[in-house]
Amino acid sequence: MIDHEVARRLRRSRQIATLLDGAWRIPYTPWRFGLDSLLGLLPVAGDVLGALLGLAIVWQARQLGAPRGLLMRMLGNIGLDFLLGSVPVVGDIADVAFRKNDLNASLLEDWVAKTQAGKS
Repeated sequence: MIDHEVARRLRRSRQIATLLDGAWRIPYTPWRFGLDSLLGLLPVAGDVLGALLGLAIVWQARQLGAPRGLLMRMLGNIGLDFLLGSVPVVGDIADVAFRKNDLNASLLEDWVAKTQAGKS
């Protein structure tokens, strides 16, 4: 895969993560939240939709040829967030504190960096 394509997929993953996990700042705090936190306020459907949107980053990783172990770890992060989201109040706090999409984008970026370093 050409480097331009890799960069494009990484950029798209980071944009998705920012939209879902850190698009807005809570005033006078270092905390950020995104669309995933807002969706989490909707019982069940919001958590399902948040998990489905988070799969977009896993899809980008799959398209880049990420190893199965990395994909499983990313899916595990989404599953953990989904389970936490099913607990009232705790799930809402977890959506702000446990930023699964940001974590998954970082995991993908780290894997690509290691892969690119190995080619040099």
